[in-house]
Amino acid sequence: KYGFQEVITPLIYRKLLWEQSGHWENYKEDMFRVEGHDTLKQEYGLKPMNCPGHCLVFKRFDRSYNELPLRLSDFSALHRNEASGALSGLTRVRKFHQDDGHIFCTPEQVEQEMNQCLKLVDMCYSKIFTFGEEAGYSMELSTRPDNYIGDLNVWNHAENVLQEILEKSGKIWKLNEGDGAFYGPKIDIKVKDHNGKAHQVATVQLDFQLPERFELRYKDKDNNYKRPIVIHRAVFGSVERFMGMLMDSNQGKWPFWLNPRQAMVIPVNTKKIEQVRVSHDLLMKLRGIDNDDSATPVALNSFHFNADIDDRAEPVGYRIKDALI
Repeated sequence: KYGFQEVITPLIYRKLLWEQSGHWENYKEDMFRVEGHDTLKQEYGLKPMNCPGHCLVFKRFDRSYNELPLRLSDFSALHRNEASGALSGLTRVRKFHQDDGHIFCTPEQVEQEMNQCLKLVDMCYSKIFTFGEEAGYSMELSTRPDNYIGDLNVWNHAENVLQEILEKSGKIWKLNEGDGAFYGPKIDIKVKDHNGKAHQVATVQLDFQLPERFELRYKDKDNNYKRPIVIHRAVFGSVERFMGMLMDSNQGKWPFWLNPRQAMVIPVNTKKIEQVRVSHDLLMKLRGIDNDDSATPVALNSFHFNADIDDRAEPVGYRIKDALI
């Protein structure tokens, strides 16, 4: 619906790539370095994010302005060497998955693409999932950190662009100075747990630096080569953290459509063979399995739920209570 193409990129890249992207200089302490037994071979690094790989995908072919915006998404695993004291349940882990996306676009397309990203975020956190707050989420504009790369004027321009987009959105936001990524400013979306602690989930980032470092280009309508702009976006952010926050907000009670156990069939009298048989038939019907042909797949548009049966020789009240727990 939002025009993304899913790609799969490697988990390990050469050190040279991380040096080119700026991660080795600014982020290597949070990366896992990989070395083989042969010390003459190059050093590698497990990827903490997908942006360098997506830049290589963009650069693989000559690009035209007609192809832009080019939207790439990637759900492969990421690894970050978090400090042991910072690890916390599902909200802070060393291996995680992210609904990572990168949009390569022209300067004229930036505002529209950013608005589309914020529209998707709003749909996710105010219409599908809510986390206790009236608005469902809060937004922060995170600006240039101390270890930034690139030209100061370019940074100021990027921050002004994001600020204008936030002001036009009509949403409430606040400034979070010095907490941007080393390659660009970002809009961070946060939700609160039951203790009132804020956790970052989604993020939308504007990047003028990586296109320069990777020498990305596209041929414009005037037949001249120009630099694209990269928008980094993740709606769920870390899927593990998102699931943790969802469990926290629902106190472990999943929405019906997400529940791994949506229905439990409980025959009243397990000693009656016919009643147990009918219960199993009902279970198969709820699961969308109408025949015994195991070679026939379940139709994607069929009527089926995540259902189980409890036909233990236990009192009905006990089995009902166990199913609810």
